[in-house]
Amino acid sequence: MAVSFRAKVLVPVIGVMILLVAAMAWVVNQRITNQVEADARRTLAVVDSGFQILQKERTENLLLRFRDVPRQPYYREALSSLHGPTMLEQFKTLLAQQGVDIVLFHAPGEQLMAHAAREPLTSAAAFQTASRALISRALNREEVVDTIRAGHRVYDVVSIPVYDANNTFSGALTLGSEISNDVAEKLSRLTHSQIVLLADDQVIASRFALPEPRARFAELFRQLSGKPGSGDLPLRKTVIAGEHYFYSGGTFRSSTGADAFHYLLFYSSEQALRTLQSTQHTLILVSSVAILLGSALVCFLVGRVTRPLRELRDSAEAVGRGDFSRRVQVRSRDECGELARVFNQMTENLKNSREQLEATVDTLKTTQAQLIQSEKLSGIGEFIAGVAHELNNPLTSVMGFSELLQNADVDPKHKRYLELINKCASRCQKIVQALLSFARRRAPERKPACVNGVLEAALEILQYQLRTSNVEVITRFDPALPRAMIDPHQMQQVFVNILNNARQAIEAHQPAGWIRISTETRGDWIRVVIEDNGPGIPPENLSRIFDPFFTTKEVGQGTGLGLSLCYGIIKEHGGTITPHSRPGKGAMFVIELPVSHEAALSSLPHGAQSAPTRSNEGKGKRVLAIDDEEPILQMIRETLSSCGYEVDIASDGQTGLAQLDRRDYNVILCDWKMPGLNGGQVYERLCESHPHLSDRVIFITGDIVNDKTRAFLEQENKLCLSKPFTLSEFHDVVRRVAKRKTRAKEFPAFAK
Repeated sequence: MAVSFRAKVLVPVIGVMILLVAAMAWVVNQRITNQVEADARRTLAVVDSGFQILQKERTENLLLRFRDVPRQPYYREALSSLHGPTMLEQFKTLLAQQGVDIVLFHAPGEQLMAHAAREPLTSAAAFQTASRALISRALNREEVVDTIRAGHRVYDVVSIPVYDANNTFSGALTLGSEISNDVAEKLSRLTHSQIVLLADDQVIASRFALPEPRARFAELFRQLSGKPGSGDLPLRKTVIAGEHYFYSGGTFRSSTGADAFHYLLFYSSEQALRTLQSTQHTLILVSSVAILLGSALVCFLVGRVTRPLRELRDSAEAVGRGDFSRRVQVRSRDECGELARVFNQMTENLKNSREQLEATVDTLKTTQAQLIQSEKLSGIGEFIAGVAHELNNPLTSVMGFSELLQNADVDPKHKRYLELINKCASRCQKIVQALLSFARRRAPERKPACVNGVLEAALEILQYQLRTSNVEVITRFDPALPRAMIDPHQMQQVFVNILNNARQAIEAHQPAGWIRISTETRGDWIRVVIEDNGPGIPPENLSRIFDPFFTTKEVGQGTGLGLSLCYGIIKEHGGTITPHSRPGKGAMFVIELPVSHEAALSSLPHGAQSAPTRSNEGKGKRVLAIDDEEPILQMIRETLSSCGYEVDIASDGQTGLAQLDRRDYNVILCDWKMPGLNGGQVYERLCESHPHLSDRVIFITGDIVNDKTRAFLEQENKLCLSKPFTLSEFHDVVRRVAKRKTRAKEFPAFAK
């Protein structure tokens, strides 16, 4: 859903303002509510303590008020005679004059002599039972005051000893004053709170002159948690007749520890809540006005801010349609003004870029054709690599048989022919190896190498083209040239590109020419100079020859990438390549590479010969040769048989494995690439069926050894002869494997 920028700003701003107002209202509400609750808690705690004290003072005042009643003459006379009717009349007078609700008189021995009550419903027996402990103490001549519960009524009781005119103990006079609404009213007035008194879940006194169900007060008391009378009852809320109260309560106990009555203390919070609601309404009203004014202000400001953005949108749409003449007016120096300035600059850049792009499209069309030609050259390279591999097999046979014939007793004239055949085959071998090295794709690998050898390999690749183009190559290599830390294959590519460019330039300019190559050491640098007598490089092109895709050749004859790649390779090796030109007289490239100070890798001297072969060195040893090329098998049989070896041959892997099941061999020669089972598969099955022969295997290959094959050979530590090979190399490898000792303890059958 599309939403305008104004709405995206207004909605969050208004939402945040509403949230802030709600949070503020919640905080104010919580603070006022907590304050009201804290005030109510403090007030009710004071009221509770005052109520306990007032009740105790009230009972003590009753004792002070009634303790002199028995000493008055008219009561003493009635009590001294112990005459029931007379005592009853005096008790009624006492009830009427002193505000007493019930009177009991007990003679010594707890015998009830007379009693009187204000209401006929008052049970003297229940009152007597509830006040038995007090009466007993009074009969023991002790004045006692307490609060007791008799049935559903609560009384303040005074029990005092009575003496006659002769000061003789006559009994115990007990007076009870019921705690009722007038008592609750007095206590409420003194404590400034609403009080409800309960006994046995019955309301005995209440300050609420409301038609509130009496049973509800008992339920409110039961909802209070905590121990009754512990003085730590929690504060709770309730609503009575539409008015809000905080209430607490407790239990008043008699001196014997029994519950006398329960009480509830109510503190009205209605005024505080009304004040809170008024504050909330005021806060909401003020906040609403603030939100409206703030929204209007934000809407106005957003409109002012988005006006440049709308202009920018219209201009962007025009630019999208291709109108690069549109510009946005810069109205201020703030971010919007900066955005307008940058947009105008961007429009100008887009205009220039479009013009350049249109010019580049034509160049890309030409480049595409060049890249297609480059892919064709890459395919030709793959084809050359395949052809070179196919040449390795016949070259192996030619070189092997020519060497065998040279060692035979032949006519000297024929021997000279055989030497020429072997020499030409060796030359083909070098050409094939150079082609394979040049066409092989491999990861860059730098190592100390001789630059002279790399140059010789490059010349070997181009020897035919140079000779047929009537180009003479003059070399002057420093024999003491130190090694350089280079990738020989990358560096060979550099030399081939430069030499081939020189050959093509000479061939197109004149019928014959020369290329002079020299190497020397200058301090810590190896210097390679390649010079020709061709047409040279025009001065206007000299600074561009290393640019990618730059070429002066016709379309289809060059990609313009050769010298660019050469420049990149030399730079990656930490060297320099510098062109020089004499228009009409030739060009020269000077390449400088840093000297490697690492120790040279140990290797056999060039042309080192293996130990001479003896005709009986293979006596008693058996060799199995597995190869799909029949001439190579025959060459191997003739070569090894002349040295005393017993040679068996197999034209495929399956036949070779069948022969291994029948006989044991000291040496197993196996071609790597064959139809059916290849060399790797033959080796895996050999390890499963004849593991004791696994270290007798020599692989032969005319293919490019890829990374996977190389990893396998290194992991298994296996020898591998690359086709074509000389007979001396072949004899040396076979002799080394044939001399290995058999592990008799592991393979006793083979040892025999």
